[in-house]
Amino acid sequence: MTATTPALNEAAARSLLISRTFDVPRELVFEAWTKPQHLTQWWGPNDFTLPFCETDFRVGGRYRFCMRSPEGEDHWVWGEYREILEPERIEFSWNREDAEGKIWNSTLVKLTFTEHEGKTNFTLLQSVFENVADRDDHTGGWSQCLARLDSYLSSLRRITIMEDK
Repeated sequence: MTATTPALNEAAARSLLISRTFDVPRELVFEAWTKPQHLTQWWGPNDFTLPFCETDFRVGGRYRFCMRSPEGEDHWVWGEYREILEPERIEFSWNREDAEGKIWNSTLVKLTFTEHEGKTNFTLLQSVFENVADRDDHTGGWSQCLARLDSYLSSLRRITIMEDK
């Protein structure tokens, strides 16, 4: 058992775990992750756009996104949906390409959505990165992306409240 402990510790060090609470029901958070009309509004780090967003949201289906930086640099990511349990869990492969189309990062992303008193407890687990530096790069990107998602969900909540009046 002690022989696997260092390997487990190393894998944990090259994994990314982020948790957030969104002040909206989980069905809305889940939908924001599954529909291009939502994804294009919030996906990517600060000031990035998503000019290309293709999804086939089903187990075995693929997605492909192009995140464009404010400087006009394109960052491509694609993968396959491996598990979908609506509205509780999404699991997908994550492949990042460089400018020549070579994959420089290949990981697995697991999202969980748990509702508690009308809010959504959300967890993102991405593993296993080649190295800690790649994990750290993704930590910053995902943190900004999830902050954008929170702002987007808040705007949807305000629209819903206004429509209900």
